[in-house]
Amino acid sequence: MKNTLHQEFNKLYNKEADNAYFSPGRVNLIGEHIDYNGGLVMPCAITFGTYLLTSPNEDGVFRFRSLNFSEKQDVPVQQHYEKEGDNWFNFPIGVIEHFTRDGHELKGLDMLFYGDIPIGSGLSSSASIEVVTAYALNDIFNAGYSKLDLVKLAKSVENNFIGVNCGIMDQFAVAFGEKNKALMLNCDTLDYQAVDSNLGDYVLAIINTNKPRKLAESKYNERVQECAQALAALQTELKINYLCDIDADIFKKHEHLITDAVVLKRAKHVIEENDRVKLAAAALANNDLTEFGKLMYASHNSLRDQYEVSGIELDTIAEYSKTDPNVAGARMTGAGFGGCAIALVKRDSFDAYSQAVSDYYTQKIGYEPSVYSSLIGNGVGLLSVAVN
Repeated sequence: MKNTLHQEFNKLYNKEADNAYFSPGRVNLIGEHIDYNGGLVMPCAITFGTYLLTSPNEDGVFRFRSLNFSEKQDVPVQQHYEKEGDNWFNFPIGVIEHFTRDGHELKGLDMLFYGDIPIGSGLSSSASIEVVTAYALNDIFNAGYSKLDLVKLAKSVENNFIGVNCGIMDQFAVAFGEKNKALMLNCDTLDYQAVDSNLGDYVLAIINTNKPRKLAESKYNERVQECAQALAALQTELKINYLCDIDADIFKKHEHLITDAVVLKRAKHVIEENDRVKLAAAALANNDLTEFGKLMYASHNSLRDQYEVSGIELDTIAEYSKTDPNVAGARMTGAGFGGCAIALVKRDSFDAYSQAVSDYYTQKIGYEPSVYSSLIGNGVGLLSVAVN
């Protein structure tokens, strides 16, 4: 892949690339819909991601090219940059705008992007593009940002330049990911622990439902509101800032304060899911993938029944996975209502699982899912300075 990209760069720009960078996508292994409730999430970097090749130019222009999109753009180096429609190059332009606003002097750069993350799958292709661009500019122009600075910068680009109200988990995971480690991250304090996650004989199957995710954003905002209601009710007796400031035992003693049955279900998921993340970290650290798999199924069931953000597509994948003896666990991952599910599958049975889950899903849903195999990979970094 690396050699092919260098050849394409040469074809486009008639010169060699100076540097090659890579930033992964991410999945959240467990801990869903609790990042905005002060809880713990457990994402990991995957082995799919975004490649960026660069070379300086003397023309005072940023040139954006991608092997994934036909749209290309040349933008003069200037003091201020605007978003242009819904084009893919808004992500790197937003990063450049942020560097410029922070007072960094940038010069012309020829860029070639290539991503092997399925677009719109919920595996953080946008965070991957933002972080790889920020990392490259920081490296090339010696801007002096720390990795955490780059994470915050990329989140700010997503929120303020692109206009998507996301949390910090995606950017954090693609920047700080480590091979064979999951990140147990507190999204409020940004304290994190890298948890040994050697998958051994297993691989991470990522199953894209291929369902357009039309409901995700409106339902996401609805859930945020319901959690705020639950918190306000509990705060009449408890001194807490977030739902995740209490565990399931304390919640049980005070759940009578929440009088709305639906809001009660939402709070129950959040608090129990937060506890599940801690149990999952212990299971992974002990190399107990059987226990970790049970927690994945429990998480999915709660997202389906208590939080109601799953759907027939994601449930069908979890349902089939439970019947397959070569699967340790499976769950929906991400906001829900489509997007992806993940499963821990025996490495030597992956092809059989992929075929069987596709057949089962297609028969029930009417179209095929896409199934990928991944390991837990490293975060953003410099790949090479030459073709060889």
